Amino acid sequence: MSKKIVLTGGGTAGHVTPNLALIPYLKERGYEISYIGSYDGIEKKLVADYDIPYYGIATGKLRRYFDPKNFSDPFRVMKGYAEARKALKQIKPDVIFSKGGFVGAPVVRAGHALKIPCILHESDLTPGLANKLCFPVAQKICCNFPETLAYVPAEKAVITGTPIRDELSRGLAVAGRKLCGFEDNKPVLMIIGGSLGAQAINECVRDALPKLLPEFNIVHICGKEKMDNLKLNVPGYKQFEYVKSDLKDLFALADIVISRAGANSICELLALRKPNILVPLSPKNSRGDQELNARSFEQQGFSVVIENDDLDEDILIRRIHEVYADRDAIKARMHDSNQHSATLTILNLIESML
Repeated sequence: MSKKIVLTGGGTAGHVTPNLALIPYLKERGYEISYIGSYDGIEKKLVADYDIPYYGIATGKLRRYFDPKNFSDPFRVMKGYAEARKALKQIKPDVIFSKGGFVGAPVVRAGHALKIPCILHESDLTPGLANKLCFPVAQKICCNFPETLAYVPAEKAVITGTPIRDELSRGLAVAGRKLCGFEDNKPVLMIIGGSLGAQAINECVRDALPKLLPEFNIVHICGKEKMDNLKLNVPGYKQFEYVKSDLKDLFALADIVISRAGANSICELLALRKPNILVPLSPKNSRGDQELNARSFEQQGFSVVIENDDLDEDILIRRIHEVYADRDAIKARMHDSNQHSATLTILNLIESML
């Protein structure tokens, strides 16, 4: 019997990559997979490599703060709902799996109207607004942190963790070194600020280059249009706007990682046993989820945290040296966490919906 599933989620890579981790396993189990995302969001670009049908819908961001777009976006959300409903009627899926983000809410709500069961996944410690709006109509809500259970209907909550792309664990350091053109064996510092980049981290790292490069080779994934063209030929410093298939090799090469604290990103660091420094987005510029994620990992001994407002060259250099000196102990704590892939648990939940 044919089994059909719709995956949805988008806006940032963090709302897409867990879905991508599930795709090979869903194909193995015989599912026909379709993806519903925004017209031109990052999800469309990322899903393109997986040879599955993609349906674009209108999206409007759900905000908790004043913005002139708050007056127009509700109409975009209603249009997205109608388009999602039309796509779902055409696909006729047995189940919907939503990773969240503002693109997911109209899909889940349309699925409920069509009596299609839905599973949500919430990566952050506290749920986002889009997922909260879908709680009443979801059958199950997958959580990443035990602390999240306090914010989710108890009868629907399941602690699963976050699916991690298997290919990330198959990287080759030698391939990463060749890609970067590093010619010596200095330890490697990797900076990754999320799919959109992190300008504050980018600037601080570049200010610190003269003091860091004598000791480290540096891989800097800096975000779209955020490369420094004046530093393209600095020995030991390699910049990328964004990395897809080669990311596994860069992770294999890295000894320390500096990152924002999106839930998917830090779960990948934990799964790969990469000592790290987290610079969470300030609550002034976000809903504060990254700060909570980072502090949870810091308390477990997996990460060192620098507040975004405290970030400067001296603090960054000091923390890098501290983490590098303590790297073996950090790896041991990560190993002892016994985190297992969430993929099988989520696949079984999906099967239970059929």
